[in-house]
Amino acid sequence: MREPGDPGPEIVVVTGMSGAGRSTVGKVMEDRGWYVIDNLPISLLPDLLHISAEREGKLVGDSPVKRIGIVLNVRARGFDTLAESIRLLTERGWRTHLIFLDATNEALVRRFESVRRPHPLRGTGRLLDAIVREREVLADLRATAESVVDTSGLNVHQLSRKVGPLFMTGSDERLRLAVLSFGFKYGVPLDADFVFDMRFLPNPFWVPELRPHTGRETRVADFVLSQPGAREFIDGVETLMDPVIAGYLRENRRYVTLAVGCTGGKHRSVAIAEAVAARLSSDEVTTFVVHRDPGQE
Repeated sequence: MREPGDPGPEIVVVTGMSGAGRSTVGKVMEDRGWYVIDNLPISLLPDLLHISAEREGKLVGDSPVKRIGIVLNVRARGFDTLAESIRLLTERGWRTHLIFLDATNEALVRRFESVRRPHPLRGTGRLLDAIVREREVLADLRATAESVVDTSGLNVHQLSRKVGPLFMTGSDERLRLAVLSFGFKYGVPLDADFVFDMRFLPNPFWVPELRPHTGRETRVADFVLSQPGAREFIDGVETLMDPVIAGYLRENRRYVTLAVGCTGGKHRSVAIAEAVAARLSSDEVTTFVVHRDPGQE
């Protein structure tokens, strides 16, 4: 029997647009000790959790399984009932979370063309039409997701770094705050909860000796942070985020994305993102930085 106060296994369902990186996320979960099941028919989900509860969370050998990941695509049997199944499981007391992976249509087209695999909804039509159709089918599910992760412009390693903190455990890591640098010329991240624009600062691109370098290097970071308004901006972000973070902690929210942009995503946004992440890190908040666009030029 489950001990009093034991919440039982934690269930994370990962779904989203085809080509948005579900397999990569599944591998990240496995690397972090999650028991991952790919494309489980939705009708079997309650049975899986019932077995888990009956066996005190033991699904594999004698090892207790407290963290179960279920990776689903739109072709999974009974997919249209997923939102209702998650709602019912939550009502029954399971710790169930939904993560939705998204990407721009342009990014998805490039990925399918590069791997030459058929889109699950393509049929005999155009690839872009299938992507648009899938986006329509998933719109309501996306709206109910606890976390939406934009994978546009991220390679496998960047995506792994971005989603890794979602699957960390520990009472001292109640909120995971991603600080994402990006270039406006390559598009605003779809999953950003907050977006800040660094184009009010002088651009190191126009300083010949700084142009080849990124904001992670001391010479560029020093230049950016020495500009009028830079440190005041970081102070302002801290002041703004303090009550927001406190509210998220009260509501048990586990993942937030703060995006910092400049023109190309190489100098100003990178330096400021690093500084903001360092400032917002605390005993209650784990911050990490993802730089999306250096190397795009």
